[in-house]
Parts: sequence; structure tokens; C-alpha cells
Amino acid sequence: MELLELARTIRARDPARPTWLEAVTSYAGLHAVLIHRLAHACYRLGLKALARMISHTGRFVTGIEIHPGAKLGRRLFIDHGMGVVIGETAEVGDDVLIYHGVTLGGLSGHPGKRHPTIGDGVAIGAGAQVLGPILVGAGARVGANAVVVAEVPAGETVVGIPARPPGEHRVLPAKPAQAESPGYGLGFGPCDPVGEELAILRSEVAALRAEMAALRRAPARLDAAE
Repeated sequence: MELLELARTIRARDPARPTWLEAVTSYAGLHAVLIHRLAHACYRLGLKALARMISHTGRFVTGIEIHPGAKLGRRLFIDHGMGVVIGETAEVGDDVLIYHGVTLGGLSGHPGKRHPTIGDGVAIGAGAQVLGPILVGAGARVGANAVVVAEVPAGETVVGIPARPPGEHRVLPAKPAQAESPGYGLGFGPCDPVGEELAILRSEVAALRAEMAALRRAPARLDAAE
């Protein structure tokens, strides 16, 4: 029974170690997943209006918005949950952990696959935004408030805006630019304002070093001339 499986997952993964009664009655993530199962079943039967009404009720009750078309794996743990948004074509694997304020959203208003696919065992920190039809590989970790717009390899940890491995300045490789705009707020190339600032600083440091070296050589030239 999925209710017990979800409650068991909550008790195992939440450091607060809730009782069975707490897990079943007081965790919005559990209720959101169960309500979504009903909405998704109606969606697959073609009862899309009913599915949206059920989904909307779940949003009102839990503060978690899951489109009835989204595909959720088993033992999904949405911790706290308020403000979580999961789009229509999103796919979430098994044993995924999602904190509050997370968006699994799209960058395009066109039909088709436009939301991310989340692999098994992924953890997504509070406030993170995972956008577009990208893959977050199994076992990956997305830091709080990160903005992910490119594929994340399995087992990788990414943080920041745009998301990248901690301590590194490389940008995760994005898909080739399309003829149309890639999405709101994004250019056709990699969006890396931090990297651009670092490049400017490196250039200025190199120029200063060259100038200092020239100044050090100047007295030597004057002595030689005398």
C-alpha cells in the first residue's frame, strides 16, 4: 500500500523521526503525492478537467502544485513542500527528495516535452529551479537556490546560478542553441555572469602584472644607459 510506503520513507529520511501517526496525518508531501495519483489516473483516462480539479484541490490543501500529467516515481519524499511546482511533462524517478520552493518547470510555451526528467535518488535543495527538458542523472544533488538549465551527470553535485559543481568555474554543457529563443531570461549561449566577471578580473590582473614587470625593468635600462 503506497500510503504505508510513503510514511515509511518519511520516517526513515526525516531527521525529526516522526511517529507513524505524524507521518500519515501531518506531512503535506505525502498527501500531495496521494492526491496526484488520483489526478494522474483521471488524466490518463482522458478526464483532464476532473484531473485538474483534483490537482487544484491538492494544491489548496497542501501548497504543492503538481500537474496531473507529471509522472512521479515511488517513495518520493517532498519535505515541507510549500511552494513546490512540478510541470506537466516532468518525470521524477524513485527515492527522490525534494525540499520546499522547488520548481521543475519549463522554458518554452510550445507543446511537447518541456520539463525536466529527474533520475532515481536525486536530492533537490530548497528554492532550486530545474528548468527545461533536461536530465538530472541518478544520484545527483542540486543545491539550495540553484538554477539548473543544463544536464547534470549522474552522481554530480551542482550549486549556484547557473548551476555548476562547487569550487569550479566550468559551466555544465548546454544543448545546442535552437533557432527560436531558448526561454525567458536566457540567451542562446551559456548564461554565466560569474564566469564573465572572473574573465574580466583575470584580464585586469594580467595587465597589471605586465605593467609592474615593465616598471621593474625600467630602472635596469636607465642604469645600463648611464
